[in-house]
Amino acid sequence: AQVDIQAVFQFVNRHCQFMNEFTHVLHRYAGRQTDTRSLIACILAWGTNMGLGRMSQTSDIGYQDLATTSNNFVRLETLQKANDVVANAIAHLPIFQHYHIGDGIHSSSDGQKFETLLHTINARYSPKYFGLMKGIVAYTLVANHIPISARIIGANEHESHYVFDLLYNNPTDIQPTVHSTDTHGANEVNFGILNFFGYQFAPRYRDLYDKVNQVLYGFLHPSQYDLDWLLRPIRKINEKLIIEECENIQRIIVSLALKTTTQSIIIGKLSAYARKNRTKRALWEYDNIIRSLYLLEYIDSISLRRHVQKALNRGESYHKLHRAVSYANFGKLRFKTEGEQQIWNECGRLIANCIIFYNAIILSNVLRYRVERGDAVAAASLEQISPVAWQHINFHGRYEFTKSVQPIDMEAIVQE
Repeated sequence: AQVDIQAVFQFVNRHCQFMNEFTHVLHRYAGRQTDTRSLIACILAWGTNMGLGRMSQTSDIGYQDLATTSNNFVRLETLQKANDVVANAIAHLPIFQHYHIGDGIHSSSDGQKFETLLHTINARYSPKYFGLMKGIVAYTLVANHIPISARIIGANEHESHYVFDLLYNNPTDIQPTVHSTDTHGANEVNFGILNFFGYQFAPRYRDLYDKVNQVLYGFLHPSQYDLDWLLRPIRKINEKLIIEECENIQRIIVSLALKTTTQSIIIGKLSAYARKNRTKRALWEYDNIIRSLYLLEYIDSISLRRHVQKALNRGESYHKLHRAVSYANFGKLRFKTEGEQQIWNECGRLIANCIIFYNAIILSNVLRYRVERGDAVAAASLEQISPVAWQHINFHGRYEFTKSVQPIDMEAIVQE
């Protein structure tokens, strides 16, 4: 049977109290609590792309109450904190550890394109995705099925410039050790930068044969490798340049570590330098070492290739959920500013996180039920079930927030 989305919100709030993160915008009213029902209505209005006006027409809460609640409580800071609370709550559920890929948490990031009906400052043309219209990209970091961090970027910006920023500024307890992207997430410095901070960068390459023939490097001249080898480096690594520019590279890494700048700014400045700039070339050389080692492992290990694909598939599953959540206006955004787009994205992520928590707690309880009865086979099969599912969640129809909602009986669901 389907359950209403507002009932899911109330169920999740009873378990992890994420609504407490929505504090009043004015400090003197910080202790004032908002009406939970109005707040849920506002989050749904933003996240579904419906807007406050249409929500007031299809619910039992008036526009003025929605606008007041939204202005006072719904902002980027409170939404991100609420998302972190729900994500951390999912991480403490028994089923969470069964979603590990390999020996740890393997994350992925990818951008999802959304067309904009109104021309905002960050909306850009992209004939491949939007035809003659403009759009934006919602770039999201997903780990163990959970969207733990996200940001809005322009359709003209390269996704690879934001990989490190999402990983390093992730505020949740879910800390990945391996990170994958598609081809768009790789550039000339990501292998090196992520390696400095203890992450293994593991992108998926579309045409591996061509990639190896273009970017495989070694510590010896190519002529010193056996001609019969299937794989041979195309060029020798310039070790001397890396050693001479070590201090300048360290300054860049320290700036990133102290968060005095971002990866996108660093790459923008490096790209503006002349191609012969020594620091830029030295960072590229170091990146070539790490990338060459990864390519050899990627070719040799079928399990690594499977893990990378599995992590990316989880990102695609979240994109489908986010698209299903943001269904109003045919999925085309009607927000006037970049700030409103960010609030929409965070509200959509919060709705998705609540659905994932609801599904994960069902799976955790069923897992406990099976283990207690010694059914190891059925318990193991639960690990293959994704918590990213929404067929049993009702987003549509008239919303009735003021009526008392029948509490979700988790024990009955588990027994069924």
